[in-house]
Amino acid sequence: MAESLLISKSKTFALNIIKVCNTVKSTKKESVLTNQLLRSGTSIGANIREAFSGHSKPDFIAKLQIALKECSESEYWIELLIESGYYDDNSILTDCIELKKILISSINTAKGNK
Repeated sequence: MAESLLISKSKTFALNIIKVCNTVKSTKKESVLTNQLLRSGTSIGANIREAFSGHSKPDFIAKLQIALKECSESEYWIELLIESGYYDDNSILTDCIELKKILISSINTAKGNK
């Protein structure tokens, strides 16, 4: 079975979040924001992976909704890092917004297929 776009994109996003957090921690010595981002940014993929192992359609949707919440939280931490000057590459924010749009679309599709 081919891997889901959501699973692959969320894993790539998590790996990029780890890199961003490590860069900010080592160069700017900032850890409060990066610790929060590390938690929320890596949990998106974990919740998506759980969704695909769900027992039912409502379980699948619920896990994707949790992933969406984590994605929104990650977006907030990324915005803070960028706007505070700790990080200056907007591509991670663009990736987060793209992942959020895919999650919203997936949730809406799953709800429509009930």
